[in-house]
Amino acid sequence: MEDILDVTQTLIQISATIAVIAVAISVILLLYRAILGPTNPDRAVALDIIGINLMALAGLIAILLVTTRFNDVVLLIGILLFIGTVALAKFLEKGVIIERDMD
Repeated sequence: MEDILDVTQTLIQISATIAVIAVAISVILLLYRAILGPTNPDRAVALDIIGINLMALAGLIAILLVTTRFNDVVLLIGILLFIGTVALAKFLEKGVIIERDMD
């Protein structure tokens, strides 16, 4: 029975390590798109996906370290990412984030 557990643990470690490498490569490619993107919406999408990849990295690190302490980090990144995406979309659409009507 211990052999099965050892094989499973090794498989999880290898899979999580490969996933971390893949996400890191994805972040590097997204940084390229965020810096040299042809349009501002392309840059916004790249930044949004970088945030999602950061959430994935936090989850993978939690798996590798066998802890649940990173769950709060994933939720916090998700909340901040949502607020940032809404603000960036509003800025791209209207040119301002906070409208001030001085009637």
